[in-house]
Amino acid sequence: MIDQLIKKIQETEAPIVVGLDPMLDYVPERLKREAFAKFGETLAGAGEAIWEFNRGIIDQIWDVVPAVKPQIAMYEQFGIPGIEAFQKTAAYAKEKGLLVIGDIKRGDIGSTSLAYAVGHLGKVKVGNREYAPFTEDFVTVNPYLGSDGIRPFLDVCKAEKKGIFVLVKTSNPSSGEFQDRQIEGRPLYEWVGEQVSRWGEELMGESYSYVGAVVGATYPEIGKSLRKLMPNTFILVPGYGAQGGNGKDLKAFFNEDGLGAIVNSSRGIIAAYRQASYASFGEEGYAGAARQAALDMKADLRQAWER
Repeated sequence: MIDQLIKKIQETEAPIVVGLDPMLDYVPERLKREAFAKFGETLAGAGEAIWEFNRGIIDQIWDVVPAVKPQIAMYEQFGIPGIEAFQKTAAYAKEKGLLVIGDIKRGDIGSTSLAYAVGHLGKVKVGNREYAPFTEDFVTVNPYLGSDGIRPFLDVCKAEKKGIFVLVKTSNPSSGEFQDRQIEGRPLYEWVGEQVSRWGEELMGESYSYVGAVVGATYPEIGKSLRKLMPNTFILVPGYGAQGGNGKDLKAFFNEDGLGAIVNSSRGIIAAYRQASYASFGEEGYAGAARQAALDMKADLRQAWER
């Protein structure tokens, strides 16, 4: 799957993943009215509204970016209807030719970790039949429990030719409370990065591993050091735009081949219509504003990834 992601990045000339992390507040009033007319002001109504919101965005961005990244918590907050919206969103994105990174940040041990991996990346057996419960191509994984929590994902990825992105240095301000702690004179994130690189050696694509890393755009110098530690690791870069990262700061996340990273933007794209620079699109033009924001991000990232 990593080879397919690279191919899509090269085809679109956009190392971009759009974070489909909809808050109900982002959804235009018309879509909410229509959803509530069908299902009432209920969880089902909320699920319908965010699904229709996502569909509008996917229809506008599918040909200019390679991938989307739905954050599962934004769907889980609406219960079962929200999970249904998550699945419909992922399936529709794949219909349109997009790759899907499920931002689930799971991490556990033994059979529990395997169940997460099977549920999101693999197949579960029911009687004599097998089903793929969700349709992601990659998921994000928390490594805090160590190899016990990661190896079930590696096994499923190997069987299904899918991938994971392991949290190494996250973009949030308090990430350093644990991730920057010194162990034998080196920060924890470096130890994790080295382990991610070793896991990745077991699952190599043509040039990059199926085991990727999450490293925040808000820490470009750390990104530079981790890039050297993980030369064959694809880096998922959150924190662009709304959290402060920008294209010129991200050059070190990419390798000399111009590859090696894919940069996420969530509300900077999906809620672009609420920004002054895209106000002319109006609320009804939210999806068109998202497309333009993705194109603007593509132009900004040229200074980082083109060689």
